[in-house]
Amino acid sequence: MINRDLIRTKIVQLTYAYYQNGNKNIDTAEKELLFSLSKSYDLYNYLLWLIVAVTREERHRTEIATVRSEREGTEKPSQKFAYNKFAVQLEENKMLNEFISNQKLSWDDDIEAVRKICNMIEASDTYKEYMAEENDCYESDREVWRKLYKQFIEDNSDLDGVLEEKSIYWNDDKEIVDSFVLKTIKRFEAEKGAEQELLPEFKDEEDREFARKLFRATILNADTYQRYMSRVSQNWDFSRLAYMDVVIMQIAIAELVTFPNIPASVTINEYVELAKLYSTPQSGRYINGMLDGIARKLNEMGIINKEMVPLRPHHVRRQPDNRRQQYGGQRRRIGEPRQYGYGNRGNYNNNGFNNGYNNAQLNGVEQADAQQAPGDTAPQPSDAGEQAEGKE
Repeated sequence: MINRDLIRTKIVQLTYAYYQNGNKNIDTAEKELLFSLSKSYDLYNYLLWLIVAVTREERHRTEIATVRSEREGTEKPSQKFAYNKFAVQLEENKMLNEFISNQKLSWDDDIEAVRKICNMIEASDTYKEYMAEENDCYESDREVWRKLYKQFIEDNSDLDGVLEEKSIYWNDDKEIVDSFVLKTIKRFEAEKGAEQELLPEFKDEEDREFARKLFRATILNADTYQRYMSRVSQNWDFSRLAYMDVVIMQIAIAELVTFPNIPASVTINEYVELAKLYSTPQSGRYINGMLDGIARKLNEMGIINKEMVPLRPHHVRRQPDNRRQQYGGQRRRIGEPRQYGYGNRGNYNNNGFNNGYNNAQLNGVEQADAQQAPGDTAPQPSDAGEQAEGKE
């Protein structure tokens, strides 16, 4: 379930936290990374179990309505949704039940949130159309839950608040975990019954190793990667970069250098998207240009050997006007406000450059090898930008 998109996101968060925290113990930080990823898998199972919790609440309501109808001599309510074939199969799923039991997860303490979802479902056209259908097949039962999940669980701010209170690690996970829940619903097959497999925590050991190696390379080779940034940023005002921009570029360079089988275009695109999400509105365009230049330079130096999109003839890189000093903020998904161990999204700014770490500025290549242990250098600006301004 945990894919590389989620791994990259977690490493951005944990790298920022590593430089903000005082002890800077890489072994502890690596354990925190893996624990954070495991909490994403908890959320995946917890959201699947929410379908079971809603089904059980609907079953309880149906039982009450049935007793009332017998007493009053009225028509008994339909049990179609209460015993939806897909939901019953999920309720009996061995992998899910074992995980929920081991992790001691339950929706009992948040039954009001479950009831609100039930109320919204019962009032929806999707539910009414489903109940009116004469078709009573497994595929129809599975499809109605896919639609209801998208309508009332995937985009539900009240539910987001409940999840935020459950775990700080779930603040940014729900959007991508929702996609895995929907994928799981689509994959269910009636004939597999309780033996239906859920998505594993990691697809294979390679993805777990990808997380560990990328994080360690980012921290332990910080000085080297900052030197690469300094070389390419000679004509950019590096000192005015948002702090998160530098963190993201440092991780991207680590991926370019450490994983020869990942195309440069894939790496650059992934971190440009993360910059759009976590940094300023202009960051994506700036980081795209910087990483493209760095990747080309690394190819020239023989450090990497990756195919690059040819530059157009007479290609001229546009220079930014005034680089921002503070992260301007992007969309938010869960809760308001919210606090992270790595800071509030919307508050990534250059104050991070002055958190008790060595603030010796990089001056081109010569001063990039500041006298520090590997990985001790927090991302920081150079004075190359001041030189560029002087030229202007």
